[in-house]
Amino acid sequence: MANTDVSTRPGNTPAPWRSFRDELDRVFERFNQNFVPWSLLTGDNAPKWPSVDIAETDKAFTITAELPGLSTQDVDVSLDGNVLVIKGEKKNETKTEDKNYYLMERSYGAFQRRFALPEGIDRDGITASVDKGVLTVTLPKVAPSAATKKIEVKPAS
Repeated sequence: MANTDVSTRPGNTPAPWRSFRDELDRVFERFNQNFVPWSLLTGDNAPKWPSVDIAETDKAFTITAELPGLSTQDVDVSLDGNVLVIKGEKKNETKTEDKNYYLMERSYGAFQRRFALPEGIDRDGITASVDKGVLTVTLPKVAPSAATKKIEVKPAS
């Protein structure tokens, strides 16, 4: 005899889990809308290198990426519309010679990471620096208007 319980049929989520699933979907939707496009984190577009840390304070977002062996000439940070683009290329060559062996290793690779900017970023105030192989991009927030402005209401003429 076939199972006729509706809650166990494929595609039906039991009631206690449905609200949890809905809330989880809302969390990912908010994440997607506010910062990083979800499509960049999945499938063939998944970033392989570099991994980044993103932090937020009251005044700015900070993106930090470890880029060992790269200098300021190897990294490009730009804005493409409302998207921050971090890209670069690593070129590394190591050569070792000794009496009994000879070794030469090369590692090359280009990377690109893209981040959708949230609302309220001071685009003209964005800064980037590289120190000891660590890239830091600071995205300052626009200061909110502190004063409330009263608008006079006049009779129509």
